[in-house]
Amino acid sequence: MLGSDLVEALFGRDVTVLGRQDLDVTDRDSVLRAVEGHDVVINAAAYTRVDDAETHEDEALLVNGTAVGLLAEATAAHGAKLVTVSTDYVFDGTATEPYTEATPLDPLNAYGRTKAEGERLALGANPAGTYIVRTAWLYGEHGPNFAKTMLKLSSSHDTVSVVDDQLGQPTWTADLAQQIVALVDSDAPAGVYHGTNSGSATWFDFARAVFAGAGLDPERVKPTDSSTFVRPAARPGFSVLGHDAWADAGITEMRPWADALSEAFARGVFAD
Repeated sequence: MLGSDLVEALFGRDVTVLGRQDLDVTDRDSVLRAVEGHDVVINAAAYTRVDDAETHEDEALLVNGTAVGLLAEATAAHGAKLVTVSTDYVFDGTATEPYTEATPLDPLNAYGRTKAEGERLALGANPAGTYIVRTAWLYGEHGPNFAKTMLKLSSSHDTVSVVDDQLGQPTWTADLAQQIVALVDSDAPAGVYHGTNSGSATWFDFARAVFAGAGLDPERVKPTDSSTFVRPAARPGFSVLGHDAWADAGITEMRPWADALSEAFARGVFAD
């Protein structure tokens, strides 16, 4: 989902695009060869099956942790920058104010632990050239996501129940891709940046906005709580990320999530 939008955002530039069939990011020699000759590497590879990671943490760690460390080693060796995508799941979700970029990590599930390890390894191997972009609640044109799921359910259910006790920031991958490109093009210092659309919403709020954007009655979305949807991996109740690092770097933070969603509908992102 994000990788496809990154390719579009980088259209017209001298870019090498490698999918999982082209590069094993867990193989040191392959990574070193792949990075050679490039000045920036953007890592959108990830093990994202959050629930499966609870019983396959070693497998998730290879992609979310070990591979990120290898990419950092390779970019450091070749004098390149590394931009790697991380997650709000590195936090425990108990905050009441937006998490700052410097908040100590405290993941509450296996997926979060593996992503936190990737951050640690990257900053350790290439501290002067690593840019960690944490994001959350992604939706977009490519691949499955919450917004598409809501629209699919709308055609088969009179009403849908959505949790109203988890707060976060719906984020359009097209906006995130453009923000990553702006970061690469800038002279921003290495470090951590929070790549989410601004504002906040619950999943219930987001679902209602999706229904409204599609011209459906948002009253068909009914609120419930997390106890209704018990899953193997615990979800953070609060996933709002602060954006101070962008201002410090002279880069405008990402726009409000509701504005981004409106444009996504206007551009036909969810059209069949």
